[in-house]
Amino acid sequence: MKAWVRRMSSPAKAITLPTGRWSLPEKCFWAMAVACYFIFPNYRAFGSHVLVMALFALSLDLILGYAGIVSLGHAAFFGLGAYGAGILAARGWSEPISALLLATTLAGLAGYVISFLLLRAGDLARMMITLGVASLLYEAANQLPGLTGGANGLQGAATSPLLGHFEFDIYGNTAYAYSLAVLFVAFAIVRRIINAPAGLFLTGIRANALRMQALGVPVPDRMRFAFTIGAALAGTAGALLAQTTQFVGLDVFGVGRSADVLTMLVLGGAGWLYGGLVGATGFLLIHEFLSNLNPIYWQFWMGIVLILVVLLARGGIGGIGQRMSHMLNRSLK
Repeated sequence: MKAWVRRMSSPAKAITLPTGRWSLPEKCFWAMAVACYFIFPNYRAFGSHVLVMALFALSLDLILGYAGIVSLGHAAFFGLGAYGAGILAARGWSEPISALLLATTLAGLAGYVISFLLLRAGDLARMMITLGVASLLYEAANQLPGLTGGANGLQGAATSPLLGHFEFDIYGNTAYAYSLAVLFVAFAIVRRIINAPAGLFLTGIRANALRMQALGVPVPDRMRFAFTIGAALAGTAGALLAQTTQFVGLDVFGVGRSADVLTMLVLGGAGWLYGGLVGATGFLLIHEFLSNLNPIYWQFWMGIVLILVVLLARGGIGGIGQRMSHMLNRSLK
């Protein structure tokens, strides 16, 4: 069955199924993430934001890159998690880990309910449904200032010290370590799912859902499972943002937020577990560099970079890395 799924998905050259064991490059990747805490102490707040968006991109990769579910409103779940954790903190529940779990559950439940509507529609309709849900939540948050702060944003969402000892400061010291730990746990869960039969089924469903259904695979259930987990992880990312910044604005539901995370995934390479992580890092680093270089016209240069990536780097950064690896292996033989 595994070999058949690999053959069926072989046209997507940038997509490979990882093994169950952690490879040396993977270990080096996470070691570098830890090392950045010590190497760049003045950029820990920025690094925390990169980690949050990497988790957000990972959640989208699960539903788009693996399950093939197109979404233009993934920010709906990101915003639910952010407002969930923020409202809890503003109402006195400021313990970060339990609030994070509650916000994740809220986003996951919303994703599960919406998945029943999504699976009845085609790709174009799914895009419109997710975009419509995000717009509805945006307007609801705007019209409930007593609960969400409205257009002024939710303020006073102070988070208690992590584990009772580590306070969240403006320098991002605790935020970076906390975000990295949450990202690693979430990544390990997604990695385990992808390596399990459920992940192989998702790859097959994305390639040919009708054929997988003919083989007896419960396609709607598998897709619903992937969408629910992806929504829950997006909520986790939103809750992390709220806890580390202690502020939630309406932009968490914005179309721009969904567009940014989709761009990150395309930049890194969809259907590759590290695509969202690498894409988020690359996107935010380029954004930071260009905005400092030219604060007014940085979006023009960002557009050029993205066009070049799409035209010249098929499969994103992950595709470039895999092609270089294949070329190196052929040269060594």
